[in-house]
Amino acid sequence: MKEFLGQDFLLDSEPARRLYHDYAEGQPIVDYHCHLDPRQIAEDMRYQNITEVWLGGDHYKWRAMRACGVPEEDIACRFEDPFRTFRRWSETLPRCVGNPLYHWTYMELKNYFGIREELNAQSARRIYDACGERLAQPEMSVRGIIERSGVRVLCTTDDPADTLEWHRQLREDASFSTKVLPAFRPDKALNIDKEGFAPYLCRLGESADIEITSFSKLIQALERRVDFFEANGCRVSDHALEYAMYRPAGVTRLDAILHKALRGERVDAEEAEAFRTAVLLELAGFYRRYGWAMQLHFGCLRGVNTRCTERFGPDTGFDAVSNAHGTDALGALMDAMDRRGALPKMILYSLNQHDNEAIASLAGCFQSDGVCPGQIQLGSAWWYNDSKTGMEKQLTDLGNIGVLGTFIGMLTDSRSFLSYARHEYFRRILCGWIGRMVENGELHPNFSSLGELVADVSYRNAVRYFGFDC
Repeated sequence: MKEFLGQDFLLDSEPARRLYHDYAEGQPIVDYHCHLDPRQIAEDMRYQNITEVWLGGDHYKWRAMRACGVPEEDIACRFEDPFRTFRRWSETLPRCVGNPLYHWTYMELKNYFGIREELNAQSARRIYDACGERLAQPEMSVRGIIERSGVRVLCTTDDPADTLEWHRQLREDASFSTKVLPAFRPDKALNIDKEGFAPYLCRLGESADIEITSFSKLIQALERRVDFFEANGCRVSDHALEYAMYRPAGVTRLDAILHKALRGERVDAEEAEAFRTAVLLELAGFYRRYGWAMQLHFGCLRGVNTRCTERFGPDTGFDAVSNAHGTDALGALMDAMDRRGALPKMILYSLNQHDNEAIASLAGCFQSDGVCPGQIQLGSAWWYNDSKTGMEKQLTDLGNIGVLGTFIGMLTDSRSFLSYARHEYFRRILCGWIGRMVENGELHPNFSSLGELVADVSYRNAVRYFGFDC
């Protein structure tokens, strides 16, 4: 029996072990999509206990606890009685066999706290106290954790109306070596059919010094904010869509739809699709101008449980995988961008892993213009797919239909500063997957060549793709 979480964890062949230890293990990290708070980094926040780190904002864990019958008050009490919530997680974890949370939890305990003991109801108090003592050490501040993890660049998720004050503060702070860059996330400007749209346009207009009274004024405001983000080091945008869409419309109709929303009238689904299509086409041109990457995340059913979503708010564990793929419309949208000379670098993620093949084949239709290798990417296994099998499927689908060697690798998509263990998890899975093909005689055993590919996918491709200075 192999040692649990030993140095050869997930490396089930000699080629896998060689590729990981010689080429992947020592690579730095680029986290090009996360939900970390730049203020917490700028202020070098310290955690008081492990509950804050693990359960303060992790809806993956909340869902698992709910599935094990943990009452909501024990999940929600995490700051009133942090050990009580931690104990509940400790009781839940042993039941999570097969869930990536099982591996991530133990990798984080080992990597950051030196703890290899099983976490369960009996060990909960001992491990909770040991983690608290470790978090009190000077090197375990937020910045210390980031630097300890080997992170060279991380991109947060920022609203176009944001002042980016914390990013500017970090850029001027020579004592912190990791680059913390903003990512442009204009969802609120696209969600014309959502509550709060009209008030948000007032805020956006104020930030851009434009009164938004027409579709053209909205685009001018967004362009000014793109310019502002570019001046503050932004290299990537991000868009959360329920599904991909393409519904072209003229300016007159777009103005009518916008005015309808500004008057507080209901915008129907077709009108919302026409509006989002037009905004995405305009934004793509701005991104292309600056060489940004455009991330599209889709395939998610948001807030399925209305009662709980109203009680706890968004991003609390009540979203699910959607079957409304929209990959046909995605192809039409990308073609429209291309015909306008406005197709940027793009990273395409569907929460429904059955879309992988369609996305990979679609990406191959637009790899042109000499923009960069892998201009259009099948994004890494995201959210419900960032398990061992989900990552292997993404690698398999990309390898079957696309070019693995141009892949930009893993991201955390996380609100936790300990989640960098996921990069190690991905790299071990990557090397295990390639190593099995070498072991089976499916790949030429040239470790210099394969090692270069592993190093590229682990780190170097992302640096080149986004144009990071590191």
